[in-house]
Amino acid sequence: QVQLVESGGGLVQAGGSLRLSCAASGTIFSINPMGWYRQVSGKQRELVADISSGGETRYADSVKGRFTISGDNAKRTVYLQMNSLKPEDTAVYYCNANVWTWGRRAEYWGQGTQVTVSS
Repeated sequence: QVQLVESGGGLVQAGGSLRLSCAASGTIFSINPMGWYRQVSGKQRELVADISSGGETRYADSVKGRFTISGDNAKRTVYLQMNSLKPEDTAVYYCNANVWTWGRRAEYWGQGTQVTVSS
């Protein structure tokens, strides 16, 4: 079984910064990709950013230039540095990991961490 443990959410004023972390543990051969999604109540969960095992990154257009995703393969941890936060970034942020074991992929989600940006 794989567990994803998130940390770093909270309340911040507009223009401020937060850093989210997500650490994976369990039986894992590799994770590809790993990243962050967010969800506002009543809306679909959307990709914020993810990173491949090779370091390739993807970002939602709405966060490009403000958020930076990075990963530590040895620690099986992914980070999301969020700068210049806006009220519209307010959401529950979920860590996502595509875990490969014996050639099979399984998708895992963290429990979610609330990010609230006040205006």
